[in-house]
Amino acid sequence: MLTAIEYAAVISSALYGVLLAARKELDVIGSITLAFAIAFGGGTLRDLFLDRHPLFWIANVHYSQIVFVLAALGAFLPRLTHRLEPYLALPDALGLGLFSVLGTLFAVEAGAPLFVASLMGVVTGTFGGVIGDVICNEIPRLFRPSPLYATCSFLGAWLYLILIRCAVPTGWAITGGIAVTVILRLIAVRRGWSFPAARLSTDSP
Repeated sequence: MLTAIEYAAVISSALYGVLLAARKELDVIGSITLAFAIAFGGGTLRDLFLDRHPLFWIANVHYSQIVFVLAALGAFLPRLTHRLEPYLALPDALGLGLFSVLGTLFAVEAGAPLFVASLMGVVTGTFGGVIGDVICNEIPRLFRPSPLYATCSFLGAWLYLILIRCAVPTGWAITGGIAVTVILRLIAVRRGWSFPAARLSTDSP
C-alpha cells in the first residue's frame, strides 16, 4: 500500500511541476528540472532529516524515470499541457496530501515524537513546492499570503496521528489524513482562504 501511495505522490507532484512549467512557459530542461524539484524536494529533505539512506528516489530509480518521461512529454506536447493547466490545483493538492501523510508515517516509524512527525509530514508535503517556487523566481507560497498550504498538510498529518493513536486501522488512518489535506487545500484555493500578511502599522502614535 505504501509503495502505491508513494507512486501516486511522485506522479501527482511531477504533473503539478509539468503544468506549472507550462504556465511559466519554460522549455524542456526547465520542465524536467521543475518536475524533479517538486516531486523529490520534500522527500529528500525528510530522508536527510531522518537519516534514511539511500534517498527514496535513488533507492527507486523508476521514480526518476517516470518523472523524466512525464516532464519531457509535457514539454513536447504544449497544447495538451496548456489545456490541462487550469486544473493545476488538483495534482498540487493530491501530491500535498499523499506526501504529507507518508512523511508523517515514515517519521513515526523512525521513532520521532508525534509533533516532530507532523512537522516531517509538512516538510515532505510542502518543500518540493518551495523549491519549485524558488526556481520560478517567486517568493514561496509557503511564506506569503496565499491559499492555505502548510496548514492543510499539518492538519492532515495530525488527523492521521490521532486516528492511529485511537487504534483505527492504518489504511483508514492514511486515507483520512490524505482526504482531509486534499479537501482543505482545494477549498482554500477555491475560496481564497489565507492568513493575513504581517505589516507594520503606518499610523502615527
